[in-house]
Amino acid sequence: MAIETTKATRRTALLKAGGVTAAAAALSGCGSTSRLPDSRQKSVLQVQQTFIPVANSELVFPVRRIYCIGRNYRAHAIEMGSNPDREPPFFFQKPTDAIQYVAPGTIADHTYPPLTKNYHYEVELVAALHKGGRNIPAADALGLVYGYAVGLDMTRRDLQRAMGDQKKPWEIGKSFDRSAPIGPLHPVASLSGGHYQKGEISLSVNGTTKQRADLSMMIWSVAEQIANLSQAFELYPGDIIYSGTPENVGPVVVGDVVVCNIVGLPSMSIRIV
Repeated sequence: MAIETTKATRRTALLKAGGVTAAAAALSGCGSTSRLPDSRQKSVLQVQQTFIPVANSELVFPVRRIYCIGRNYRAHAIEMGSNPDREPPFFFQKPTDAIQYVAPGTIADHTYPPLTKNYHYEVELVAALHKGGRNIPAADALGLVYGYAVGLDMTRRDLQRAMGDQKKPWEIGKSFDRSAPIGPLHPVASLSGGHYQKGEISLSVNGTTKQRADLSMMIWSVAEQIANLSQAFELYPGDIIYSGTPENVGPVVVGDVVVCNIVGLPSMSIRIV
């Protein structure tokens, strides 16, 4: 999965400068919402766009929204104090600047965030959409998926729980800078098994396995997540979905190395600094 220097340089320029190739622009398909309504108007500033590299190519995937599903594995729902047999699916969002791209074969420095003393890992399969719509039937939902990646939903657990106890929104525990590390996107067509229905997902800290499960153990499949989301929101190309984490979430401290694995995808590694 090594990337040649010229390709890496070009990709880095795209990611940092907020530029977008014609191919990536075509992939996004929903640019009309960000265009100025009148050609005589000029923006007062330029806002950097977030992109995720597409594996084995010079394409990048523009991120519009980040959706995350909560408590989507039975054992994890139980460890979080929920009854998985009675709870409908629920979602929250992260800002696009939560993305931290982690290249395969590297260990990316990941800064321990402020305000927390209980910082948790949550490994997840991420699905990226290249089509959108409303009220999508589950039977048709996988047709919206462009590809998949390994992701982490990093969580300031003490802040999340404190806000929950006060019945206040808990964005402060979930929706902060670089809280969504992610590896490259792998298009469905490039995956030997196509869409993910099963396969091992795992996470280790300093070489010790902490999370291990099978993707078939999701309470709500990726297709069902898309169908449910599309009832509440109009989905668009560029939306990505973090599809939930298995049980045994836990804390990390400075110096820890976290390695995430999903069968068929390259490992993703971060070091807490």
